Amino acid sequence: MRDRPWILLGLVAFLGLITFPIWYNQAAGTTSAAPELQKAVKGDTCIYPTDYMRASHMDVLMRWRDEVVRNDKRLVKIGDKTYNMSLTSTCMDCHTSKADFCDKCHNYAGVKPYCWDCHVDPALLKGGAGERAALRAPGGQHVD
Repeated sequence: MRDRPWILLGLVAFLGLITFPIWYNQAAGTTSAAPELQKAVKGDTCIYPTDYMRASHMDVLMRWRDEVVRNDKRLVKIGDKTYNMSLTSTCMDCHTSKADFCDKCHNYAGVKPYCWDCHVDPALLKGGAGERAALRAPGGQHVD
């Protein structure tokens, strides 16, 4: 029973150290700055509003993946425009740099998307036939 004050003091010190970054930033009134992303090089609007795409682009891409792979549906009509459901030919057509657009935000958020396990950065495809041959999947199929 005589150790109770030391145990409580230790718990308070532990909680203080663990939560230090949170309350320090609150007291200082600072937050980490979001990354500066490369603007789209083509088009003046995205297929959906920017705020929606920031929060839900992964849902859009997952829906597209399911439609293409499971239902062999390749086109989607949004508003009065029709788009190809493709990460590399639709999204990366406007956002041309994976490193300056996708990677910056994903690194900031600490997420590792598996899109690039199958898809290839279009910047790599701009090389010659040798590079394209190196980008083929082990079974000989080309990875888009």
